[in-house]
Amino acid sequence: QAHLAESGGGLAPAGGSLRLSCKASARTYGAYHGWFRQTPGQEREMIAAITWSGSNTYLSDSVKGRFSISRSNAKDTVYLQMDSLKPDDTAVYYCAAKLGGQFETPSGWTYWGQGTQVTVSS
Repeated sequence: QAHLAESGGGLAPAGGSLRLSCKASARTYGAYHGWFRQTPGQEREMIAAITWSGSNTYLSDSVKGRFSISRSNAKDTVYLQMDSLKPDDTAVYYCAAKLGGQFETPSGWTYWGQGTQVTVSS
């Protein structure tokens, strides 16, 4: 059973930064990894994804220019660097992984973490 564990969430002021980490188990070796976020009553939104090699990344229009995704396979960890945070970024952030398909699409994500809360104050 694959295991993904997010960390790094918390409270940040508008304009501030946070870095989320997703520690992945060996079961997701070779997988694409992505970050999603969800607010109450809303559908889960895919905001970032990265291939296993790290050579290809995807960022949604809502975070492009402010967030970046990266990974360290030596540490089995995927990162989401969030800069210039806005109150609209407040959400539960989830790490996900999938072993095939297209990495930049929101479908087919098989493995999920428990989520970490990010709150941005105005």
